[in-house]
Amino acid sequence: MKNRVNPELVDILDLFPPLDLDQYEAARAAAAQAPLAPQDPYITITNKIIEGPDGNDLRLRIYEPVSKTEELAGLLWIHGGGYVLGSPEENDGLCQQFVNEAGCVVVSVDYRLVPEHPYPAPIEDCYTALKWLADNAESLGVDAKRVGIAGLSAGGGLTASLALLARDRKGPEICFQMPLYPMIDDRNNTPSSFEITGNYIWNHDLNEKGWAAYLNGENGKENVPIYAAPARAKVEELQNLPYTYTCVGQLDPFRDETLAYVTKLAQAGVDVEFHLYPGGFHAYEIVNPEAEISKRTNQEYVNAVKHALNRTSSVKSK
Repeated sequence: MKNRVNPELVDILDLFPPLDLDQYEAARAAAAQAPLAPQDPYITITNKIIEGPDGNDLRLRIYEPVSKTEELAGLLWIHGGGYVLGSPEENDGLCQQFVNEAGCVVVSVDYRLVPEHPYPAPIEDCYTALKWLADNAESLGVDAKRVGIAGLSAGGGLTASLALLARDRKGPEICFQMPLYPMIDDRNNTPSSFEITGNYIWNHDLNEKGWAAYLNGENGKENVPIYAAPARAKVEELQNLPYTYTCVGQLDPFRDETLAYVTKLAQAGVDVEFHLYPGGFHAYEIVNPEAEISKRTNQEYVNAVKHALNRTSSVKSK
């Protein structure tokens, strides 16, 4: 399959060590050693601890312009990592880009990870963070009517879940969701999930382990709720969701579940924009950010946030 990988991306696959989720603590430690993106002098980054849904400490990483001359939009960002790995710091560069180019305050949530904290702990942490952002919009200089949610991979799955949860709980109003190549189908049985089996950052076996940890081994069974795996939602259960942008690489195991999700959103009357990137494997824009396709992809993220959060009014599904 390597002959289908974008030429700028193919060499990184041999350099990137395969993930071992059986040794997740070592994988977390290795990820923590990655260098952080430099801090923009015009952006303030602060960490705030709030009370989580189970009385736990929940860390929020907040990105704001040093100088605010007007009310800004707000974006809740949710990092990826297969529900097992990841931290807000790994997306420092992108979050600062959102602040600079999309004109928003970004709140990134350090949700609890699995296997120590399976479903529903991660999504409940995200809901708590969204509620905090909405409740503190005025002090943050944020327009409460222009709040969006976004994330990638597992964070994309949590984004799609959070949109459903906030709607059904009649919680904070969201005007935009951006679940990027989202991890949303615990059944792990689409053609693309079986197609991607080698070391392409994420594959069928890793996906199975991530879902098993998230759902305590209940993945693939009939009783999995849509708030855990949004791919389970029927068309009618996706109605009245906010304007949506999503994308996926053509060589990503999540390709087909993303395509199916986009199709159902469109059938549900949700305004949705979608981009399929030929030659792109899972998280290619993270592992090789200097590739032309990666720069184009990241800019599309920023453009989507800027467009959606700065529209004059929320577009409601009818």
